[in-house]
Amino acid sequence: MALIVQKYGGSSVADAEKIRNVARRIVRTKEAGNQVVVVVSAMGDTTDDLIKLAQQVTSQPTQRELDVLLSTGEIVSSALLVMALQSMGHQAISLNGAQAGIQTDSAYNRARILKVEARRLLAELEKGNIVIVAGFQGITKDMDITTLGRGGSDTTAVALAASTKAARCERYTDTEGIFTADPRVVPEAQRLDEISYDEMLELATYGSKVIHPRAVELGELYDVPILVASSFTDNPGTLIHREVAMEVRNKVRSIAHDLDVAKITIVGVPDRPGIAASIFVALAEAGISVDTIVQNASTKDITDLTFTVARSQLKSAMAVAEPIAKSIGARECVGDDKLGKVSVVGTGMQNAPGFAARMFKTLSDKGINIELITTSEIRITCIVAENKVKDAVRALHSAFELDKKQPSK
Repeated sequence: MALIVQKYGGSSVADAEKIRNVARRIVRTKEAGNQVVVVVSAMGDTTDDLIKLAQQVTSQPTQRELDVLLSTGEIVSSALLVMALQSMGHQAISLNGAQAGIQTDSAYNRARILKVEARRLLAELEKGNIVIVAGFQGITKDMDITTLGRGGSDTTAVALAASTKAARCERYTDTEGIFTADPRVVPEAQRLDEISYDEMLELATYGSKVIHPRAVELGELYDVPILVASSFTDNPGTLIHREVAMEVRNKVRSIAHDLDVAKITIVGVPDRPGIAASIFVALAEAGISVDTIVQNASTKDITDLTFTVARSQLKSAMAVAEPIAKSIGARECVGDDKLGKVSVVGTGMQNAPGFAARMFKTLSDKGINIELITTSEIRITCIVAENKVKDAVRALHSAFELDKKQPSK
């Protein structure tokens, strides 16, 4: 008997019929001889609707009460799913984050899981129950409710799989797996049978919205295989795991893109120790995450410093950077939110030459100017104009021949 943790996203439980459909899928897994733990998101756009409701009441809801409010969306989904399962003649019980033993720090709206005390959950499984857990939430040592931020239900599912030593975590959504590019941009994109944790982490960090990076990090840390598949079909999906065949496939695995990019350039920065620290420490203290950082070579002890942030954080980042730029004697601080990024990802690239050259030439041939470049051992990312991103994705997908079905091991 295997223990399987399944996670269903908001689109999978968006209405009563979809909840019944999910219940039928869970029953199939249970009747195959497995113990089943299920993590659910809030129904459809419930979380967004709750945020709008809070803003109608007050323009500045406290973070603690907002977390209490937002946690209710997943509780509704879990209770309804249990009702559907019970109506089909199966034992089931719903648990909120606290009841499931998910203990977090006290960073409201973006809490981190500290540990999972799974005793209650395991006891319910021993009773023969299917256990439905409200995702996206936990509880502090002071018994305050917290939420885990964007993608929190993915993180909940993998954390529960790790803590219960489940055979694997299955993440069901409205997409049929991980593709060589976003199929909405590249119709010829191919579904991958499998992908490594490292490759998936790069894709998730640099634009793929299929699974949250924190969930992939946890999966790799605790060696939890993660299946990504559709809740609406029986197609096999994509398995994210450690051992992926290397020599029998294209060394580039997928093209990721992201339109949530803004750039700030501080022009005429004095090139002396401590200047960069003064800028980036202040940004970090303001809760602003910085991605790409480029500093030009110094000329007469003056340089330009460029970095990227999420588009939604541009205004806040400018509010931090402009006073610092003025105080250090920089010439000006300029922001640009008409950008996007496109990334080529593949573990095989680290041991073979020519991938950067092919990427840059492909973009050049399409008349796409590269604003910034950042790399890792298995990723090359170019920042380009927002209106050129989709053209770049299509061109790179073709250049690296990703439209051809890639064999698995």
